[in-house]
Amino acid sequence: MQPVGVYLDYAATTPVDPRVLEAMLPYFGESFGNPSSIHSWGQAAEAKVEEARSSIAAVMGCAAEEIVFTSCGTESDNLALRGAAFAERARRGATRLLTTPVEHHAVLRTALQLAEHHGFRVELLPVDSDGLADPDDLRTALRDDVAVVSVIYSNNEIGTINPIRELGAICRERGVPFHTDAVQAASQLEVKAHDLHVDLMSIGAHKFYGPKGVGALVVRRGIKLLPHQTGGSQESGLRAGTQNVPLIAGMAEALRLTHEEREHHTRHFQALRDRIISEVSTTIPGARLTGHATQRLPNHASFVFEGVDGNALVAALDMAGFACSSGSACKTGDPEPSEVLTALGLSRSWALGSLRVSVGRRTTWNEIEEFCQALPDVVAKLRAGVTVQA
Repeated sequence: MQPVGVYLDYAATTPVDPRVLEAMLPYFGESFGNPSSIHSWGQAAEAKVEEARSSIAAVMGCAAEEIVFTSCGTESDNLALRGAAFAERARRGATRLLTTPVEHHAVLRTALQLAEHHGFRVELLPVDSDGLADPDDLRTALRDDVAVVSVIYSNNEIGTINPIRELGAICRERGVPFHTDAVQAASQLEVKAHDLHVDLMSIGAHKFYGPKGVGALVVRRGIKLLPHQTGGSQESGLRAGTQNVPLIAGMAEALRLTHEEREHHTRHFQALRDRIISEVSTTIPGARLTGHATQRLPNHASFVFEGVDGNALVAALDMAGFACSSGSACKTGDPEPSEVLTALGLSRSWALGSLRVSVGRRTTWNEIEEFCQALPDVVAKLRAGVTVQA
């Protein structure tokens, strides 16, 4: 079934750019060799993988050998957190993990599993009402027994951008590995890992108009990780398995294009985002912006509505022809309020009524005007118990 309507969920995933698809196609068919094979077919595939590695490294401000290819952003987060935790415990006996309550589940649930099953201790750094981590709180909590610190670069659910450079500098001074989940950030923000004092940085291609099923992790030279997927010696022994050449080629092209065109797209995104925020704030009573008002992703608007069920709101908007999300896409169908929103101090009655609207390269002004006209009526009908019709 071909979906219809206006897509406003680019924070969940993006369409593959036609130029990216074109870059991928040869490696599905005519140049299909295994990069680990020593014959010419394998050498051609390996050359493309290494070309892609160098291209991604140029955008991420690191050496090519510091790029590790994975299957997605979630795997990158897992490898970073689990790999650093085990390696630092073996190296210096460190057993504490510092993170925040507003992390993506790929980080938070990994940390909690390390605590429950592997003897680590997790400490959650506080965040303010906008979801920002305070560098002073990190300084206070950071001691020699900390194995790794992980703080999300920009929040997928509320759009807030953390002070990653300052947080990373604090960890660098203390010699503690610092990881950031940049999966949401890579589509719109600077991701030069060394400039940001980041030791480990995760990205996933499908957030920036690349294919699903491929990601990367920056591993700064000198940082030790215990591999969580063993087998062959691919990816410097950190991630066994035959590399997915077409997807890796696509990710490299998608990131290159995103980097080159970022300023142009950012202006477009921010104008549309600000229009949505302004309209919701002035036309819908009982609505609040979530996340920082200005220190947020250019394409990201998120709200809570008092007396409205977020999942019902998303379903009603879908019926009205608009594809949005209730908080994180990973929480669809969950009747409990988002941990991110409760960490901001929102009550259950407010936190259950969340909505995330994220625009993309294809989004037009007319689509945003249509959405801004439709949303107040949808919210009012839900509050009145009226069924929204398509």
